[in-house]
Amino acid sequence: MRTKIISSIALCLFLWSAKPMHSQQKNQSFNSGEELLFNVSYGWIGLADAKLVISDSIFTINDHPTYKIDVFGKTKGPASWFGKVNDNWGTYLDTAKILPHQSYRHIQEGKYRKNERVHLDQKAKKAKMELYDRENKELVETKSFDLPGTVQDIVSGFYYLRTIDLKKFKSGDAVTIPGFFDKEIYNLNLIYQGKERISTPVGTFDTYIFTPQMPPNKLFRGEFPVKVWISDDKNKIPVKIKANLVVGSLDMEIVSAKGLRNNLVTKD
Repeated sequence: MRTKIISSIALCLFLWSAKPMHSQQKNQSFNSGEELLFNVSYGWIGLADAKLVISDSIFTINDHPTYKIDVFGKTKGPASWFGKVNDNWGTYLDTAKILPHQSYRHIQEGKYRKNERVHLDQKAKKAKMELYDRENKELVETKSFDLPGTVQDIVSGFYYLRTIDLKKFKSGDAVTIPGFFDKEIYNLNLIYQGKERISTPVGTFDTYIFTPQMPPNKLFRGEFPVKVWISDDKNKIPVKIKANLVVGSLDMEIVSAKGLRNNLVTKD
């Protein structure tokens, strides 16, 4: 159950992508070397650590300079007794267009393993998925997919959101977002709920609040079970995520921020 929670939160948080209703700006929010660390808790239980890391180096993919961005999720303490999780989602994100050229997943949840790499040809509107064995050594399956247009992946979409001018949003505004994940095209409605000042271990922030609209499911409670707080400054980093589950709730809170492109604007 807890391993499914972590994966589902990751999907809700990072599957945000292209063709927004609001205009993209030149990226002034993130750069190489950024590292964000979060504590994930279920009630009073420390469930996992989550880390978002942009490599110090720039990588060339398909003749394009890209950021290599990794998201790591790992259970800790007593939570590991119920099933260890050690997941890694990643993307190679075009530094200029903020579109992914390649994405990957290395999933370890209990005895379950999945190693996948997706090559995205945004111009040709094609995706090629490569699935590898448990040890991530042998290619076992290849499949191609048609895309409806430019898309993001499970990681890159959030970084794309950070390039949008959030100050133009009005409460109730919706962004319909197409993304490619797990062999399917997803259309997610992201609803802007307004602003709020919140306190975290890193400081007190003015924030923008977003909630993804979700279809009925057995894990989350209600149509808008997940709420995300994003800092109202040039960095636009997530500082808190809360998910209302069928039983209890899960909280993800920032505990460290390094290598930011801009100074944090706190209200302490």
